[in-house]
Amino acid sequence: MSLARQEFHENCEAGINAQINKELGAMYAYMAMANHFSRDDIALSNIASFFKDSAQEEKEHAEKLMEYQVKRGGRVVLTPIDKPAKTDFDSALDAFQTALALEKYVNKALLDLHAVSDTHKDYQMSDFLEGEYLKEQVDAIKQLSDYCAQLKLVGDGLGVYHFDKTFK
Repeated sequence: MSLARQEFHENCEAGINAQINKELGAMYAYMAMANHFSRDDIALSNIASFFKDSAQEEKEHAEKLMEYQVKRGGRVVLTPIDKPAKTDFDSALDAFQTALALEKYVNKALLDLHAVSDTHKDYQMSDFLEGEYLKEQVDAIKQLSDYCAQLKLVGDGLGVYHFDKTFK
């Protein structure tokens, strides 16, 4: 038993391990998106770069959860990561809609994890989740929603090419 462990319920520990897996799964999905748009028959380099950065961010989220788990006296239990459900996309809009659904899935899991911390009166964990994840998730969902709306406006072909060239 860890000497650092204090008021850290096993359900909170298990929930963090499950969230680590979800964050790593999101990283895999974003890597698939980045590689899709990097292909020479797609060649939308700024969109590819966005998804590559998104993959890195998800990796950092998982690492931050692992650090927190260890800090609280828990044990990190890594489990197999499922391959992304989708690795080819019909359009940029399809990829961004997939990314939006992924962020909503991860956000729902974080909200459920927050509820577990509330149930066990783990105020430190609630504070950690609120400070490190919840606001960022809302911002990411809004950003992806905006990109989906913009891609609907510009259409395929030259519109997507222009979107990519002006994409931040």
